[in-house]
Amino acid sequence: MSDRVQPIALGRCVAARLPAILGEVRDLLAERHPDYAQFVFDELDEIVIAARGFVERLVEMAARDGTAVEYDSVFRLERALFEEIGRMHWRQGQSITGLLAAYRAGASVAWRHVADEALRAGVPAEMFAALASAVFAAVDQLSSATLHGYLEEQSTAAFARERLRDELTELLLSDRSDSTAIRAAAERAGWDLPRTAAIVLVDPDNEVGRRLLPRLGDTCLRLRRPQRLVAVVPDPDGPGRRHRLREVVRGAHAVIGPCVPLDRLPASVRLAELAVRLRRTGVLNDDPLFVDEHLDAILVHHDEQLLVELRARFLAPLAELPPSTRDRLAETLASWLTHLGNRRAVAAELHIHPQTVRYRLGRLRELFGPALDDPHTRSALLLAIAWGPPAPDDEENPG
Repeated sequence: MSDRVQPIALGRCVAARLPAILGEVRDLLAERHPDYAQFVFDELDEIVIAARGFVERLVEMAARDGTAVEYDSVFRLERALFEEIGRMHWRQGQSITGLLAAYRAGASVAWRHVADEALRAGVPAEMFAALASAVFAAVDQLSSATLHGYLEEQSTAAFARERLRDELTELLLSDRSDSTAIRAAAERAGWDLPRTAAIVLVDPDNEVGRRLLPRLGDTCLRLRRPQRLVAVVPDPDGPGRRHRLREVVRGAHAVIGPCVPLDRLPASVRLAELAVRLRRTGVLNDDPLFVDEHLDAILVHHDEQLLVELRARFLAPLAELPPSTRDRLAETLASWLTHLGNRRAVAAELHIHPQTVRYRLGRLRELFGPALDDPHTRSALLLAIAWGPPAPDDEENPG
């Protein structure tokens, strides 16, 4: 044969072996990759037709010692197909590892047949080496195309999934949502609707918080808002979950809303936002801060103007005192109210002598009179005095 006829004839001989090559590949895959073996069996004729032209072009290119650009041109014809194979694998939920292993197994079988035909044809050593490079370069290129398609589809699916989960989160936090819309959005996003959920809020500038929130797990929805990172944690009151949640977000200065049914999440967000404000002003400082552990503080501070009016009315007898005296008496009054009038407990809590307690209580009775014995007044006093200074901040008395 002439130098020009030899690679053409060799290509045809290798192509003629394709049914035998694919049969061996099928048998090789049968034990470890039965799905791929079945595919080869079912689609044998189509695969032979698709592969024949590719094999002939590849052999001819190797015989001419083609350049990298020329090889890319040959591979480009099949890349689109193998990229689609990768995309289909992702959509079907199959692992890419097994498929790439099947490619390698097929390459070893194919090369054995190519080498056998090349030796039969008596091709020169240079062409034999070029054929080996071409076969394994082809497998590398097609494996790369499949992996690219797989990862591209994975990335596209992940982006679409995150967009759908963001839409679901916005819907859950919206007062305008309804159960039908939420169910439909959850189904699109692939999120199982829980019975209850809790909101987790983290400052977006908190680097620790940004790092810790993903550790809540894939069942949690996450959303970035301009002023806050938001996570929706499903069924946080399950066995051991509250403790785990506390441990996961410790250090992030997270605020965690109460566990509520899904239709009450918007109200839970409002309570959590109020708790964020109380943390900022120093009223609350837990880390993490569970809103349901501080409902009294949130209730009292829900309307600051009402709290100011409450203090002004019920703590008026302390308002004209020097700041240092006022603070000592306010502290004693708060302890006395908390301990239901138990002077020993007051002395122990404040680390003062019982006689000092007696003296201060005498001063308080002078200031408040019989109001201290009225149950309604006592409850109002405790509410007023437990959450901050009893009067506006005055300058400290120089004495």
